[in-house]
Amino acid sequence: MKVVLVGYMGSGKTTTGKLLAESLAIPFIDLDHYISEKYEMSVTDLFKTKGAVFFRKAEREALIHLGNSENSFVLSTGGGTPCFGNNMEKMKAFTNSVVVYLKLSIPELVTRLEDEMDQRPLIAGLDKAQLPEFLGKHLFERAPYYEQAHLVFHVLGQAPNEISEKIISKIEQL
Repeated sequence: MKVVLVGYMGSGKTTTGKLLAESLAIPFIDLDHYISEKYEMSVTDLFKTKGAVFFRKAEREALIHLGNSENSFVLSTGGGTPCFGNNMEKMKAFTNSVVVYLKLSIPELVTRLEDEMDQRPLIAGLDKAQLPEFLGKHLFERAPYYEQAHLVFHVLGQAPNEISEKIISKIEQL
């Protein structure tokens, strides 16, 4: 089984993904970390030194490689992963896969992200006052991609272990 988590940064993909993988007794893969290890460079440095186009190509290659493997895993994607090329289509077509969108409201994303803005390249240069408008616009652009997931979970007010349990329950019904 391949479980692919999509959603905006700060939606809990990594935290939930680790718990989900543990419960399913399958490996957890963070796509950004996977790419960083391959190129021996952080995602931030890849963007700075090689550019966004290089990173998106590397991301796509990693997706295809993982999708073609026969291994089971829980994959946490980057927030932009489903929005480029036909990445969402590719993820949905992985053998025995389920793509899950972890959906949060803009106010909740602001709350989660405002104290770690300097660690998130996409929002690092913003003033905190600009964050709600930026997230609103950006999420509006990305939501149509996220909404194509097999399953959509509204995760507001839920602990990662609760979300993980709900995902497992829903997967078992498929």
